[in-house]
Amino acid sequence: MALLKERMVPLLHDGDVEKMHMLLKHALDNHFIQRDVFGLNPLLFGLQTAEIAMEEIGLKRDGLVSIILYSCQINEHHSNEDIVALFGTGVAQILHGLERVKTLYKKSPTVESENFRNLLISFAEDMRVILIMIADRVNLMRQIRDTDKEEEKRRVSEEASYLYAPLAHKLGLYKLKSELEDLSLKYLETDAYYMIKEKLNATKRARDAYIERFIGPIEEKLRSAGLHFHMKGRTKSIHSIWQKMKKQKCGFEGIYDLFAIRIIIDAPADKEKMQCWQTYSIITDMYQPNPKRMRDWLSVPKSNGYESLHITVLGPESKWVEVQIRTERMDEVAERGLAAHWRYKGIKGESGIDEWLNNIRAALESNDDLQMMDQFKMDLYEDEVFVFTPKGDLLKFPKGATVLDFAYHIHSNVGNRCVGGRINNKIVPVREPLRSGDTVEILTSGNQKPKVDWLTVVKTSRAKSKIRLALKETQVKDGLYAKEMLERRFKNRKVEMDEGTMSHLIKKLGFKETHDFYKQLAEEKLDANMVIEKYVELRQIEQGNAPQGPVRSAEEFNYASPEEAFTRQNDDVLLIDRNLKGIDFQLAKCCNPIYGDKIFGFVTVNGGIKIHRHDCPNAPELRRRFGYRLVRAKWSGKGSSQYSITLRVVGNDDIGIVNNITSIISKEEKIVMRSINIESHDGLFGGILVVQLDDTSKLETLIKKIRTVKGVKQVERI
Repeated sequence: MALLKERMVPLLHDGDVEKMHMLLKHALDNHFIQRDVFGLNPLLFGLQTAEIAMEEIGLKRDGLVSIILYSCQINEHHSNEDIVALFGTGVAQILHGLERVKTLYKKSPTVESENFRNLLISFAEDMRVILIMIADRVNLMRQIRDTDKEEEKRRVSEEASYLYAPLAHKLGLYKLKSELEDLSLKYLETDAYYMIKEKLNATKRARDAYIERFIGPIEEKLRSAGLHFHMKGRTKSIHSIWQKMKKQKCGFEGIYDLFAIRIIIDAPADKEKMQCWQTYSIITDMYQPNPKRMRDWLSVPKSNGYESLHITVLGPESKWVEVQIRTERMDEVAERGLAAHWRYKGIKGESGIDEWLNNIRAALESNDDLQMMDQFKMDLYEDEVFVFTPKGDLLKFPKGATVLDFAYHIHSNVGNRCVGGRINNKIVPVREPLRSGDTVEILTSGNQKPKVDWLTVVKTSRAKSKIRLALKETQVKDGLYAKEMLERRFKNRKVEMDEGTMSHLIKKLGFKETHDFYKQLAEEKLDANMVIEKYVELRQIEQGNAPQGPVRSAEEFNYASPEEAFTRQNDDVLLIDRNLKGIDFQLAKCCNPIYGDKIFGFVTVNGGIKIHRHDCPNAPELRRRFGYRLVRAKWSGKGSSQYSITLRVVGNDDIGIVNNITSIISKEEKIVMRSINIESHDGLFGGILVVQLDDTSKLETLIKKIRTVKGVKQVERI
């Protein structure tokens, strides 16, 4: 400890030692400092962690002071303002980050998840917090070797393996990473650890001698070729060997690449690839290569920028040896983490985190004072939030996601019945946005149903698709319910409901789709009694016994339906079925056929015949359900009949356009305008015209003339 103090004091500010001594004495006197679950002395443990952070990581004054204060729980008994006044904002910020991480751990999440690593980094705020936690875990793993707290020892070891070792590797702290992995293996799988360790020790001298025999001839050949280089031999860690044994399902003796040789060439930029391949050629001339084990990341570098040439050759004594060939620049890129080795070993990460941590590694290796780390705060996670379920499971959502997104992530039924949530024990509405670290619980009700405006509340595509599906299912159910309810009302009123008349009524009420009509009926936007009254009126009109009303003037632009318009008694001649004449018939009001239309007859229940157009909207249903009641019909002779025709006109809302249209109609011989209705919206108008004319030829002529009016976009018969 004296050596630690000697090395640490030059990094501290004047008065730091005295201030820490004062705080520590106060904590001891008031029994604030308590031993942990392993019985370790917090003050001694903090000093040991500070030594690791200083020697292995390179932390300076703020980090070292924070370690000692936090180990002794000083921050729990002194306010943030007190810490700022005594040691400055840097120490206070680190202590705040450590406290937030401690809070995160109390939620008991699954630490091996990638989401937890990301949330841990976001909670830390200052990257030095992560570095301190790595140093703390290394120290703890060293100290618990002989503890009898087996359950706690296992938990600490699993966290070291799943969480801290990958973080250390990302940060370039390779020595600490290997130590964490090896110690976790030692505590979790003791027999495997000692078996590999003993075999490595037994073969170390022979292995070192073999490496010398292998690289000796290569060095000589490379120098003769005029190449400038240096070579490294490295033995795999115990943890790495064990992972390979499990993956390959073999014993220690089956692992032939216990070590690898790395040849690093000092080559100019324009000759890098050439000299790498030259080295490859020299080595493969000397030793037989294994083509299945060749990896060419020179010709096509990995997407992360990694460049290298990996080959496996059969060396002396018929042993396989892995050789990695790269230049100084390529080695620098690899070592800086742009293509860190953990990527190949199944530890996946996100590009944003990788870039951030690699910048931190650069700061460490340049022996920076680490103040630059302030710029790496949480802008990294501006697009993501991480939240907990009540059981401690960690979920990731895009920024802006709400309680409703969370509910639909759990299950469709939970989302459909969601009425709100409880975030950190506070009740919130479904629109409440999620924030990293929140614990979210969903509140449901059996009476709740999905709403259309929920589509604007949720952020995730998963929730949107589930809401759309639920709305569609609800619409179908409500439509069936509304239809059954309407049929019951008809029966109660002793009114027979005819599908054809109902379809006509639905269109007359302005609905393009039947399900929209029933949807409004279910939502009580339409009154069922009003619908029945309209139906009765329409049925009376179809049967020809509707009361005559006064004809409205076209100048008032009031709509009068074609059923209400005056029509003469039909005296045109039809041939029905097998040239039969004189049969009683009526023209169907759903399609209003006129002389010249292609038509067919439909035998009604009372024996009469209704004449429909071939393109009548009800024709497909009649053919499908009542094909046996259809008869052929055609126009045979022209009488003096006039027919009511309804036209829909759409165009620009220009001054005088209505007058132009009515002027054309008034000039046409044997065409009478019965009514007109105009509605204007957003610079467009829609008009419904009812006219009386003789036949289809007159109709086609009229439509062509109306289309010539300036501003008219569309004219169609309805």
